[in-house]
Amino acid sequence: MFDGAKEHEIKHLLKLADIPESGQMALFDGRTGDAFDRPVTVGYMYMLKLNHLVDDKMHARSTGSYSLVTQQPLGGKAQFGGQRFGEMEVWALEAYGAAYTLQEMLTVKSDDVEGRTKMYKNIVDGDHTMQAGMPESFNVLVKEIRSLGIDIELES
Repeated sequence: MFDGAKEHEIKHLLKLADIPESGQMALFDGRTGDAFDRPVTVGYMYMLKLNHLVDDKMHARSTGSYSLVTQQPLGGKAQFGGQRFGEMEVWALEAYGAAYTLQEMLTVKSDDVEGRTKMYKNIVDGDHTMQAGMPESFNVLVKEIRSLGIDIELES
């Protein structure tokens, strides 16, 4: 598309075409004949089409592989992972007041291994209650703190 034209060559060609070096000209309103307030860039416009198609992007997962350390679902379509529920999404659910949805997203649907197993059993049994446990990422944090030589105990 662009074969390496230099800026000074483009400015020279603009000057030959009697167009200012900025490439901008005063345009006039076709209805009133008045000039627009600001000059407008004129010339050819090159557009590139990005190939972002729905069929390539669409991805869903019921269960799949989990990270060995945090027990959270792997990320990305290539690893058949889950969708990331980030900090801003957490803030949005907090602002909306969706406490139960938030608890489910951050525990059972993420890295609460025990709660996930109980949830599968509850679904099979027709029980619609959820007892969220301790997220595995919290256990990883506790182990990292202990590795620094700091004693930490959980009170229940």
